[in-house]
Amino acid sequence: MEQKEPFYGVMAEFDDPDALLAAARRARDEGYRKLAAYAPFPVHGLAEAIGRRPSRLPLIVFAGGVVGGVGGYLLQLWTTAIDYPLNVGGRPLHSWPMFIPVTFETTVLVAALTAVLAMLGLNGLPRPYHPVFNVPSFKLASRSRFFLCIESSDPQYDHARAREFLAGLAPRGVADVDW
Repeated sequence: MEQKEPFYGVMAEFDDPDALLAAARRARDEGYRKLAAYAPFPVHGLAEAIGRRPSRLPLIVFAGGVVGGVGGYLLQLWTTAIDYPLNVGGRPLHSWPMFIPVTFETTVLVAALTAVLAMLGLNGLPRPYHPVFNVPSFKLASRSRFFLCIESSDPQYDHARAREFLAGLAPRGVADVDW
C-alpha cells in the first residue's frame, strides 16, 4: 500500500495577479504538473499557465441536448403513432411539424440539466472541505490575495525542494498545507 504524504502540498501567497501568473509559469517550467491556483477574480492566462486542459463541458452539454431532442421526438412519435394512434381529421399519424416545439423544449431542458449536473461533477462539487482551508491566510483568497499550491501528488514533488522553490518566487508567504 502506498504511503500518503504528510502534507497535501505547499502554498505560496501573492499580492497581485501578475505575480501569481509569473509564479505559475515558473512552476510549470520547473516541471511541476499538479498545480492549483486560487484568485478572487479570473486571471487571464492562469488556466494555461498551470496546465489546465480545455473543459469537456460543452461536449457533454451538446450530448445532453441531442439525447433530450431525440428522446422528446421519439416520445411523441411513440405516443401518437404507435402506442395510441388516433386519426384526427385525416392527418398522418407521424406529423413531424407538430413535434418540433416539444422536441425543442426537451432539447433545451435536458441540455440545461446536463450542464448543471456536469458542471458540479467536473468541479468536484459540492465540496464542504478541502485541505487548503487549513491555511489561515487562505480566507483572503476570495477577497484580495492570490495563491499557488504545488500538490504532493505531483510526481516531482519533494516537500523541502517545493517549499524552497516557492520561497524563491518572492511571495508574501509560504505555508504547508496539512491534510
